[in-house]
Amino acid sequence: MSQQELFAGPQGRPPVDAHMPLAERMRPRDLDEMLGQEEILGPDTPLRAAIESDTVGSLILWGPPGSGKTTLARIIALRTRSRFVPYSAALSGIKEIRAVMLEAEQHRRLPGKKTILFIDEIHRFNKAQQDAFLPHVESGNVTLIGATTENPSFEVNAALLSRCRVVLLRQLQTEELCEVMRRALSDRERGLGDRGIRMDSQAMEWVARQANGDGRFVLNVLEAAVGSKRNQAITHADLEKTVQRKALLYDKSGEEHFNLISALHKSLRNSDPDAGLYWLARMLEAGEDPLYIARRLVRFASEDVGLADPQALSVATTAKDAFHFIGLPEGKLALAQAVVYLATAPKSNAVYRAYGEAAADALKEVSEPVPLHLRNPVTAHMKNWGYGRGYQYAHEFEEKTTGMDCLPESLKGKIYYRPTSEGFEKTLGERMETVRKKKKRLQDDPP
Repeated sequence: MSQQELFAGPQGRPPVDAHMPLAERMRPRDLDEMLGQEEILGPDTPLRAAIESDTVGSLILWGPPGSGKTTLARIIALRTRSRFVPYSAALSGIKEIRAVMLEAEQHRRLPGKKTILFIDEIHRFNKAQQDAFLPHVESGNVTLIGATTENPSFEVNAALLSRCRVVLLRQLQTEELCEVMRRALSDRERGLGDRGIRMDSQAMEWVARQANGDGRFVLNVLEAAVGSKRNQAITHADLEKTVQRKALLYDKSGEEHFNLISALHKSLRNSDPDAGLYWLARMLEAGEDPLYIARRLVRFASEDVGLADPQALSVATTAKDAFHFIGLPEGKLALAQAVVYLATAPKSNAVYRAYGEAAADALKEVSEPVPLHLRNPVTAHMKNWGYGRGYQYAHEFEEKTTGMDCLPESLKGKIYYRPTSEGFEKTLGERMETVRKKKKRLQDDPP
């Protein structure tokens, strides 16, 4: 099928090719057929009005797989009087982009001939490639419509992003996915309506739950489960054979990666082991590197548990070593054990805050020399220069501490670590208070 046939324009719709996949045949052809995006395409919405009046500006369509980004772009193509050119960022380079821009500039000289350039997976273009669009978008040679599953704030150049309207498409809900399947089963022109296939609501809901909001997924599953069947019911057993693994929405290098690790970290911080286990499973079952998760658990042990439970760091590092030793799939349990322990441990960020304050002072204050009494006089010359003079060896004192200051002159008396009353830190706080009283007494009345 040629590009001109695929995007037939406002006077006609693309012909139905029986050899196309079901998901392609059932792709919505107008705004009223689209499901699940009423917030942006419902009556009286600005985007719908712009599409219907053929005044669409440059757009970035952002949403998860199967939410309708490409479909929306094609609907705009059917309604627009502009020349519509689709490209895939995965297959095109800067040479092809420049050629399209030159053609767009030539077409613009013709009355009423705008060019809409649709870039699928625009996040795959690098900065130089994205920069190539800028002057042509600014001059009006092209109206750019980019589609991406990644957060455009991170993946699209700020200059280009500022010239486009970002449209967020949400994932489809269970009932909307069921309606997608019902339409496919009843549509005699494009779907499976002439096959006499039956499917009960429980089976549809089961498929929808596996899809994670992906409309393409449910149609692919339905098509595979039906196969060459006619006048039969599709059973749960048929579907389970087809869906061997749930389609987990995940990208190890994209925003969802950071969303999920954030959910895991914050669930542990909130002492919720059940949520922690769920987010851990979401990441592991989607193929995340288990050692990445283990490193984050080690960080959490120091950042959020700290000395409220000194054993937490040992548990986290042991889980990392255990996974490294056992591997998949058994090693997942070592990480799960660490997640439960960290979630239920007492929490303190006192060490985290203390180091942050100390680091800030180390960076902003004058780098004072180490006090002479704390320097090690490893040579006679150094001893003559005063290295180590006045140093008090704590083990030689009855109190096992001294009144000696160990901070630079400008920071004397500064306190960074303030233990909480949680877990073992309560004991540490009591010990530190005892030591401070001893030091004060020794300073006031030196031995």
